[in-house]
Formats: sequence, structure tokens, C-alpha cells
Amino acid sequence: MSDSVTDYKAEWDDDDVITVEETVRFVPAALAGERLDRVAAALWPEHSRSRLQAWIEEGWLSIDGILADSVRRRLAGGERLALKLPPFVFGESPQAQAMPLSLLHADEAIFVVDKPAGLVVHPGAGNLEGTLLNGLLALDSGLAAVPRAGIVHRLDKDTSGLMVVARTLEAQTALVRQLQARTVHREYWAVVAGRLGRSGTVDAPIGRHPRVRTRMAVVPQGKPAVTHYRPLEVFADATLVECRLETGRTHQIRVHLAHLGFPLLGDPLYAPRAVAARFSRQALHARCLSLMHPTSGEPCRWESPLPEDMTRLLATLRGEKR
Repeated sequence: MSDSVTDYKAEWDDDDVITVEETVRFVPAALAGERLDRVAAALWPEHSRSRLQAWIEEGWLSIDGILADSVRRRLAGGERLALKLPPFVFGESPQAQAMPLSLLHADEAIFVVDKPAGLVVHPGAGNLEGTLLNGLLALDSGLAAVPRAGIVHRLDKDTSGLMVVARTLEAQTALVRQLQARTVHREYWAVVAGRLGRSGTVDAPIGRHPRVRTRMAVVPQGKPAVTHYRPLEVFADATLVECRLETGRTHQIRVHLAHLGFPLLGDPLYAPRAVAARFSRQALHARCLSLMHPTSGEPCRWESPLPEDMTRLLATLRGEKR
């Protein structure tokens, strides 16, 4: 998880800016010689290391009153570390917004949401309403105290299917660590153009497209990305494919299958225009999610049936009448 995470649990100051109380830790002698990010992870175990790295890089941690300049800095022991969480300016923090959400599971630690296509997961600049995060805040007001309202991974706006949401900081940290350790298993069903006849693995790094900044691409300097794929049903000019992710890069399945020469039907970014026109969105559904429960440690698995639009698409490809 490389994205920075903002904590909504905060207090108001006189400038109408949400501020978060500074937390201070002193570096014990036992951690002398260790890197700053490793020390921070030991001193703030409620946050994941990647989350702390992002905050350090964004200037939210100071060492003896001076902003840290590198996560790799070695510490001598005895330093005073002070951590602040990023503020929200008044009027810009996401608000609770009631909306119908399909829950496959709910307990004190997690929600499992079956996200419909068309729903944005997280607010962005100028887009602070109508997102899954807004709906989660309305569903559970306590999520205002959890970074990103408990969201630990994302689906593209027009991808449907399963997401897990943490209801406590402890659960969120445990889930982030599982994602980092690649022990969260996510399976997707996709419908691609062309006849994909055999299973395989795409192990190809993904990064920002060198010329079109709104797109991702397989590039040598990208981050490691691994997708396993298996054809489930082959049609005249399309294939239903099961994809299993080892990593979670932006647009990973869409990029990797297009890289193979089998772009998703309906994909406006990575498919040729004629292929994109064959469906109203990218034909991608997060069908299965399995993980260890962050509180009990028990293995959990959920499945989501294909949404109606993809069911109709498959019926059309099979030549069935509906």
C-alpha cells in the first residue's frame, strides 16, 4: 500500500483546520543504528510500516524538532520522534452520506462490501461526495476515527465486486500487513477479446505510462506485478477468464491482459475502440476474497455472484436469449 493515509479523528483549531494531536516517542537504545522507518514502525505498531513511510516522506514526522528527510536515516538512540497526521482543511473532509450498500459480512472488526460498478471508492480533489467512503461513514460513524474510513484496498470505479473494510485501527493495520505479505487472496472474473486458450502468469512491472499520464503500462522501471490467469469459457471471439492477483497495482488486470493481447471488453483505456464499444464498462468483477480474520485469525472466504450486466454479456456470448 503505497498511498498515504489520512486520519479523520481530529480536533478543530482557530484557523478552521483539522489538527491532530502530536504523539511523541523516544528512541530506545535497543533500536540504535536502525533505519527511521523501522524505528517508527516499532514505536507506532498500530500503523503499518508503509503508512509510516508515506507520512515520513510527506513531512509529518520530526526528529528532535527537525522534519525527517529520509526514511533510510540511521538513528543513534535517544532521539525525540514526533508524529503528526495530515490535516484536512475545513469543508474538505468527506462527510457521511447514506446510500444502499450490499454487505456480505459484518462484525465488530470488518465489513465485506459487494461494490457495484460505477461507485468511486475514495474521494479525490473536487469529488468529496457519492463515494464508498461517504457511504461507510454513514453506515458506521466510528469509521471517522479510522484512516480512510477503514478502506485498505481499492477497486476501479467501473469494477464491481468484493472489498474488505476495517472497522478499527487494529484491524486495518492487520489487513494492510496481510496485503503486504500477499496472504490476501483475490480472484476476479474478466471477459476479454479474443480466444485465450491456456492458463499462465504475467510477471511484468507496472508503472505510469511514459506519455499518457492517466494510464498505466508495463514499463521496466515499474513496480513488480504478478497476475495468474485461467480461461474458464471460450467463445467465438471472447473468453471468460479467472485472474488471481499476487500484487495490487493500479489497473493491474486491465494492463496485464491488454499486454498479453487480450484486452477487456468495454475497457475505455486499454482496449481498442471496437473492443471498448462491446460493453458498457470494463468487464471485470472481483468475485472471491479470502483472508485471515484480523481479530480471530480464522480463515475467511466470500464469493460474489456476477452482476446482472456481466451475466447478460455472457448469455449474449453463448448465443442465449434472455
